[in-house]
Amino acid sequence: MYPNNAGGNDQKSPPPPMMQMQMPMAPYPPAGAVPEQWTTGLCGCFEDSSNCFITCCCPCITFGQNAEIIDRGATSCGANGIIYYLLAQVGVVCLYTCSYRAKLRGLHSLQEDPCADCLVHWCCMHCALCQEYRELKNRGFDPSIGWVANAQKMNQGAATMPPMTQGMGR
Repeated sequence: MYPNNAGGNDQKSPPPPMMQMQMPMAPYPPAGAVPEQWTTGLCGCFEDSSNCFITCCCPCITFGQNAEIIDRGATSCGANGIIYYLLAQVGVVCLYTCSYRAKLRGLHSLQEDPCADCLVHWCCMHCALCQEYRELKNRGFDPSIGWVANAQKMNQGAATMPPMTQGMGR
């Protein structure tokens, strides 16, 4: 039971889980949508040098951060990072990571560029992860803070209205 002083009712539903917060992100591109260009190139890794360094040293971190945002918090950064690490040990990680590139493209109606998602991840895994991280940042998300913090930030921005100013009077 949750106490509620209004109206004499002693029952109130619990607050919704953070993962279910609504975000301004369409689940699929609209039918007939023309695919957009990526906001940065595949080889633009040094546009975000700190992410480039982290991705070169420990790509499982960047992948985990990206996947948590792409999955809208359904999976955690840590869980995806561990899956990445384990699949990398047997040499098949690109089969997993390319599926998240495809999800990201689907969410934002992006072109499959410069070639098929799995081929991009097979040949240029680190560059692909950096590009996906930058794409999320350029679309208003910060993968480094996780889904919950991004959801709170987006919902706070949506709930905050600019102050109303009175127009010219008579």
